[in-house]
Amino acid sequence: MATIPKTLGPIEIQEIMRYLPHRYPMLLVDRVTEVVPGKSCRGLKNVSANEAFFQGHYPGRPVMPGVLIIEAMAQAGAVLLLSLHKNEGAIPLIGSIDHVKFRRPVVPGDQLVTDIELLWQRNSYGCFRATATVDGQMAATMEMSFKLVDPE
Repeated sequence: MATIPKTLGPIEIQEIMRYLPHRYPMLLVDRVTEVVPGKSCRGLKNVSANEAFFQGHYPGRPVMPGVLIIEAMAQAGAVLLLSLHKNEGAIPLIGSIDHVKFRRPVVPGDQLVTDIELLWQRNSYGCFRATATVDGQMAATMEMSFKLVDPE
């Protein structure tokens, strides 16, 4: 896996797939619009009616599962973590998920915007705060602790 370029500009899907291990249907970040290494980042997920999870959640009234909204925030958080040179090559794992709140449903046609703020990192452990919005409306919030592990 490669690290994110030290840029504030957009990071397209091809670059995201060079360092995140996720692939369809579990890759839930389509673009990262900005990264401030060690501080914050913003990710985008375009929610399509063709998403596999909509087949069963829920037929006739498709709603993106909350756990996948959390995963989209976690993957954007991985972009933030891997933007630091000291974390290059590491694999971020979820340690805990706290203070999760869901405010509105996410449905086909929505663009999920995930904003991540690194709260702290000491060695291979740390914590970030994340929000997910649609059209400026809060969809979900959480705090997540993580551990960075060696790929071997």
